[in-house]
Amino acid sequence: MKFISVRDLRTSPAQVWKKLPEEKEIIITNNGRPIALLTPISDENLEETISAMRRARALNAIKNMQLNSVKTGKNGMTEEEIKEEIRQSRKDRSR
Repeated sequence: MKFISVRDLRTSPAQVWKKLPEEKEIIITNNGRPIALLTPISDENLEETISAMRRARALNAIKNMQLNSVKTGKNGMTEEEIKEEIRQSRKDRSR
């Protein structure tokens, strides 16, 4: 997996686009931290690629929620406690 900076992308975008098909994935960094993922797509795999990215995001969100529930001690809640938590959260949002 190749890493390039935002600066490199700005100064030589043609090289990045040229290398993308062979690299398969390029991570864009800003101040050394990853901020974006470039991946080649085509008309044939557009929907499949978008779907895969959305699934990956959803799985990551679920993982983070599970870890957060363990940290906050809410992983042992009953179904009724969960319903009450949801009700209270919705009530708070409507204010």
